Amino acid sequence: MALVSADSRIAELLGELHQLIKQTQEERSRSEHNLLNIQKTHERMQTENKRTLGDPPGPPVSPYYRTKLRGLYTTAKADAEAECNILRKALDKIAEIKSLLEERRIAAKIAGIYSEAEPPRKTMRRGVLMTLLQQSAMTLPLWIGKPGEKPPPLCGAVPAAGDYVAKPGDKVAARVKALEGDEQWILAEVVSYSHAANKYEVDDIDEEGKEGVPHTLTGGPPIPPRRHTLSRRRIIPLPQWKTNPETDPEALFHKDQLVLALYPQTTCFYRALIHAPPQRPQDDYSVLFEDTSYADGYSPPLNVAQRYVVACKENKKK
Repeated sequence: MALVSADSRIAELLGELHQLIKQTQEERSRSEHNLLNIQKTHERMQTENKRTLGDPPGPPVSPYYRTKLRGLYTTAKADAEAECNILRKALDKIAEIKSLLEERRIAAKIAGIYSEAEPPRKTMRRGVLMTLLQQSAMTLPLWIGKPGEKPPPLCGAVPAAGDYVAKPGDKVAARVKALEGDEQWILAEVVSYSHAANKYEVDDIDEEGKEGVPHTLTGGPPIPPRRHTLSRRRIIPLPQWKTNPETDPEALFHKDQLVLALYPQTTCFYRALIHAPPQRPQDDYSVLFEDTSYADGYSPPLNVAQRYVVACKENKKK
């Protein structure tokens, strides 16, 4: 019943989203006429103010054009704000749809119902898992704040609030013990949180992939594929929004900052230095992983999505 209810609500939200997209296009078409008037007014002003070579400079903007342009720009600003409000409502609908899809996935997982798009992880081909992780990074929503609004917790490099508790289904970096006692940060999914014990239960995102496979980057022992019960200090929530470097650069990790980053084509986080932060919203970080096989102790620059870069709790180099 829960799955049917979610499907019904998702269908309803998709209908509302469709209407908002139509409103956006209507608003944009309506505002284009005013923008064209602004352009034509400036062209007429330039034509009237033209002087032959050697003549003194033309007069300042006439009161007529000043008044007309003020009215046109006031209308343009109001049109842009109206379109922006519609787009924000559309983004809210998309966020609600994504949340319902995630709840539906978790409910289906508990019920033992799987889809072709996401089969049980124990039977999932590694290539399929890597594709799902890439899609998760690409579809992470971009934070678009209002003028003067600061990025919220879990936007880019902004950490979670001190009392934040990750929800079931959330992806986290989890510090677990390997078979031989060493510890490793892995990509995991939250199953539950016990407020009484102050501990999380998380599932390794890559159960099949880690079984009996050593950590090639560090030469460490393999990680057992199992559910882990971990204290809060062993969990780092992943970002829930991408940061726009052009508007909120302060919410990004900066060059030479120590982080934990997901090594490409794996589900393990390793210590790394930021080589270069993203320059555009769709860009990845460029990072240098700690790697003793290189003379300077770091790998060549590798790209890692914002979704999979978090603050490193240990400052001392290993």
